[in-house]
Amino acid sequence: MTRNQTATLEKEAAPILSGPGGTRECPDWFQDQQREAWMQFESLPKPTRKDQAWRFANVSLLDLSPFKYGGTLTEKERATILEQSRGLEEVAGRMIFAGDELLERDVISDQLKKRGVIFQPLERAMVEHADLFRKYFMSQPAILGSAKFAALHQALVSSGTFLYVPRGVEIELPIEIFHWLNAENDSAFPHLLLVTDELAKVTVIEHFRSVNEHASGFACGVNDLVAGPGAKVTYVCAQNWADNVIALQMNTTTVDHDASAMSLNLNLGSRYSRFESLSRLTGEGGRSDLLAVAVAKHQQEFDARTLQDHVSPHTASDLLYKNALDDRARTIFGGLIRVEPHAHFTDAYQKVRNLLLSDDAEANSMPGLEILADNVRCTHGATSGQVDEDELFYLRTRGIPVPVAQRLIVTGFLDEVVQRLDHPAISEHLHRLIEDKFSENRR
Repeated sequence: MTRNQTATLEKEAAPILSGPGGTRECPDWFQDQQREAWMQFESLPKPTRKDQAWRFANVSLLDLSPFKYGGTLTEKERATILEQSRGLEEVAGRMIFAGDELLERDVISDQLKKRGVIFQPLERAMVEHADLFRKYFMSQPAILGSAKFAALHQALVSSGTFLYVPRGVEIELPIEIFHWLNAENDSAFPHLLLVTDELAKVTVIEHFRSVNEHASGFACGVNDLVAGPGAKVTYVCAQNWADNVIALQMNTTTVDHDASAMSLNLNLGSRYSRFESLSRLTGEGGRSDLLAVAVAKHQQEFDARTLQDHVSPHTASDLLYKNALDDRARTIFGGLIRVEPHAHFTDAYQKVRNLLLSDDAEANSMPGLEILADNVRCTHGATSGQVDEDELFYLRTRGIPVPVAQRLIVTGFLDEVVQRLDHPAISEHLHRLIEDKFSENRR
C-alpha cells in the first residue's frame, strides 16, 4: 500500500507499516521496531474504567474504527494550512505537518548549524544521526496507562521533529512546530525528540490544530525531552484540536544534574484529550516544573496523568495545574510524586485547582505521594470551587457586565500559570488563545 492511499486504523494499519517506511526509506531496524510495536498494540487490552490508570475516564470514546491513516493534500488544502501556520512573529526555526506529511521547514540559521544544532525531520535524523536517535527515541516505557497507544504511535509514526542542541549552545528564539488534522476522520501521530547537551538552552512550542473546527479526528502523539547536565529546556504545548477530536499525548522528560525542564500544556480543543507526563529527575540538582491550563466547555473531557519521579537526591519538582470548566465539561487529574530510595532532600510540590463555572461541571482529582527516602519535603493538594461572589459583586458595582466580569476573574485565575513562563511573546500568544476560547463560550 502506498502513502497516497488511506486505511482505517484498526483493520488495515498493519499492512501499511511497510508503506511509510518504504516510501521514506526508513532504516530496516526502524521498520522492524514498527512491526514489533504493532504486534504489541494488538496484544495489549483496551483500557477500561476498572483500570486505576483510567479511573473516571470515558473510555468508550476510544473507538478507533472511524479514523483513517494516510492520504494526501490538495494544493489548495496545503496552501490553506501554510497560511494559517503562524503563531509567533520571531522564531529560530519552524516545521509544519499535516497528518504524517511535512509541508514546510524553515531552516535554522547558518550560525546555529555551524555550532552543531540539528533540526531535522525524524526520517532524516534516524539515518544521518542513527546512534543519537536510537539512544533516545521512545527510550522510556509508557507507564501511566497508555502503553497500548504508545505502541500504536511507534508502529505508525513516520515523521516528526528531531532537535539536538549541543554543549553550551543557547537558541535565543523559540522553535515552533505545527501539527494539523485536515479532513473528516483524519489521524495524526505527532512526534518530537528533543535532546540537549551540557549547558544548552532551548524553547520549543508545539501547536496542535484542525483545519475544520468541527471535524472528527484522532491524534496520538509522543514527545521525548532530554535535558543534559546544566541544560535548560522549556516546552509549550498549545492543544487546540477541533471539538470532535480524540487526542492522546504522552510526554517523557529526563532531567540530568543541575538541569531544569519546564513544560506548560494549554488544553483548549478536542472532545477528549488525555495527557500523560512522566518527569524523571536523574541527576542531583535537577529541577522540573510541570504546568497546565485547561479551559473546558460543553461535554469536553480533559484527562491528565502525571508522575514526578525523583531518582537522585537534592532534586526539586513543582506541578501546578489549573482548570476552568463550564457547561457539562469534565476534568480528571491523577498525579503521583514518587521519591525513590536514596533520593534524600527532595523538594516536591503538586497543586491542582479547579474553577467550576457551572453546577453541571465535574472535576476529579487524585493527587498522591510515595516516599521511599528520608529528609524530604513533599506537599500535594487539590481544590475545586466556584467564582467568588464578592469578587463578582465588586466588578459589577463598577459597571462591568456579568459575562465580562466572570471572564476577568477566570483569566486572572489562570494567569498565575502562564506567568511562570519566562517568555513574553509565548505568554501573550497563549493569552490570546485563552481569550478566544472564552469568546466561544459566551456565543
